Amino acid sequence: MPAQDRKRTVRALLDAVRAEGRRTLTAPEGKVLADAYGIAVPGEAVATDVDEAVACADRFGGPVVMKIVSPDIPHKTEAGGVVVGVRGAAEVRAAFHRIVGNARAHDATARVEGVQIQELLPPGLEVIVGAVTDPTFGKVVAFGLGGVLVEVLRDVTFRLAPVSGDEATSMLDSVRAAEVLRGVRGQAGVDRRALAAQIERVSHLVTDFPEIGEVDLNPVIATPEGAVAADVRVILAERQPPSRRRYTREEILTSMRRLMEPSSVAVIGASAEAGKIGNSVMRNLLDGGFAGEIHPVNPRAHDILGRKAYRSVTDVPGDVDVAVFAIPARAVPAALDEVGRRGIPNAVLIPSGFAETGEDALQDEIVTIAERHGVRVLGPNIYGYYATWQDLCATFCTPYDVKGGVALTSQSGGIGMAILGFARTTGTGVSAIVGLGNKSDLDEDDLLTWFGQDPHTDCVAMHLEDLKDGRAFVAAARETVPRKPVVVLKAGRTAAGARAAGSHTGALAGDDAVYDDVLRQAGVIRAPGLNDMLEYARALPVLPTPKGDNVVVITGAGGSGVLLSDAITDNGLSLMAIPPDLDTAFRRFIPPFGAAGNPVDITGGEPPSTYEATIRLGLEDPRVHALVLGYWHTVVTPPMAFAELTARVVAEFRERGVEKPVVASLAGDVEVEEACRYLYARGVVAYPYTTERPVEVLGAKYRWARAAGLLGGPS
Repeated sequence: MPAQDRKRTVRALLDAVRAEGRRTLTAPEGKVLADAYGIAVPGEAVATDVDEAVACADRFGGPVVMKIVSPDIPHKTEAGGVVVGVRGAAEVRAAFHRIVGNARAHDATARVEGVQIQELLPPGLEVIVGAVTDPTFGKVVAFGLGGVLVEVLRDVTFRLAPVSGDEATSMLDSVRAAEVLRGVRGQAGVDRRALAAQIERVSHLVTDFPEIGEVDLNPVIATPEGAVAADVRVILAERQPPSRRRYTREEILTSMRRLMEPSSVAVIGASAEAGKIGNSVMRNLLDGGFAGEIHPVNPRAHDILGRKAYRSVTDVPGDVDVAVFAIPARAVPAALDEVGRRGIPNAVLIPSGFAETGEDALQDEIVTIAERHGVRVLGPNIYGYYATWQDLCATFCTPYDVKGGVALTSQSGGIGMAILGFARTTGTGVSAIVGLGNKSDLDEDDLLTWFGQDPHTDCVAMHLEDLKDGRAFVAAARETVPRKPVVVLKAGRTAAGARAAGSHTGALAGDDAVYDDVLRQAGVIRAPGLNDMLEYARALPVLPTPKGDNVVVITGAGGSGVLLSDAITDNGLSLMAIPPDLDTAFRRFIPPFGAAGNPVDITGGEPPSTYEATIRLGLEDPRVHALVLGYWHTVVTPPMAFAELTARVVAEFRERGVEKPVVASLAGDVEVEEACRYLYARGVVAYPYTTERPVEVLGAKYRWARAAGLLGGPS
């Protein structure tokens, strides 16, 4: 059916359903949508009396499925309105009367439009294809195994709609039981092309008609010959989500440049009194060495900390890029209006007392004022922000000035201070630390758009509790990931999803399940916890990008080698099958009671020269793409001896243009802590007392490299 005709057909049907005050389509109405979009369904007809039912069943020439057709009975099975495998006129008549009788008993007021007579599909693998409207990401399409048991098995994956044919096919490989689709225990695999086509067509249906809230094709019977939806369920949304104001990339970058690289900052509520937020902000700006203009605004002061104070921001001379607010929440609207009239493009709202405390109207008021004047708002309810390369510390918290390539953001002030403490303890160089708070305006996609092109930023790590506009974030992530890693810690993994969903797909679309798949689709590295996010952010800029999948473990302790191998498998990495010539080369340096292969176990009693020789072999051989080192503390090879030789050899090869990721696990007494710090500072990501962490960060580097298109295979 031509695109224009199919849209016209579906539009007329949906309008008619809405006109009747209904949200749930009947099965025959679902078939109209399926036929319009080429979604394969069995042959079927609707009978309004027994004789018509017999005639319809006879036309199919075999057993049929009979289902009640009623706009008032959405769950047909629960009402006793479905009979499967009906054969012959007598059985059809009996089933017709039983179905109608069950429907009357279930709901005496229900409108009964007839009984659907449907061709019985041959046996096959039961799967589900569906779509749901996610509050964060909008239309997402789902695929899972299990058919009617899908909510029990919960083996399901999601993608943003619409999907391409390739994306739909990738969904087939993303469920845990993907091999079942390819055929197991002598059974033939299903028609993957037909199954992917069902997914793709559903995704286009819900994209073309946003008012469709949920779609279920369940079960879809997949066989080697095709994939046919035995049941089509469509539910219209109660209401359309409100539209959000959107900015172009150029508009975002223009305002973000003045926020992150300001020449002039005004502090509204600046104070000379120690202990006040306005005093702390002023001191941090001054003591941090910010080279631009700093203008305190306070109607009751002439000067603050040696700077001329102004009664109002409208009195401040020259251009001002950022206004930092350190005043009570109730005073913010009037001051923000002055900022807007003054033409200042950015407002940083530190005060709390807005939506987080139930003052939604007050927050809505500041958003309205800001939009009227074209002011972008960071906050409210934040700790401020740091832009280290500008020596800018616009916060009331402790200062931080170690410049580097990691940009960190957090929705929570407490998490923000944990980020600060981690950065200080580990000496992590940062390009920025930004608080987002209530996200009344500026949010993660604005910051990601900026950091994606910021030459000072090599890696972006974000703590978030929600996304205001998931699709905008995905677009910014897809733009950024090919150039630099994006790490996300999404809080609230246990949030209940769509509890009131009317379909199997809707019930499966818990917030976290959708977040997990969509973030992966965007190439984002998801961190399971706060420390994981921080360690990934710290390690990824240090590790070179791998050029292949072959990982080799060199260890001085067999036990560590086993644990490191387990961690490699757990993180989706590949232990290299050592070729015979490389195996022979390793054996020249391994004592007879050691073990070649992979892991390469040199044993704990070996001198530093054995560590050095085997590490050199791993770096020299182009077939080896990454090294995982397991060190065991002995008197023969003390921790710092191991650290110094490893750093020296790695540096030597990097000077020769050979850059491979090298991570290390150090087991031993407290001296291994200093050895790890020494190695980390020299480009070898090393951790004491753990075999899991170094491999986890290596796995994160590999996941980014795949998402960025720098390695083959699935991301």
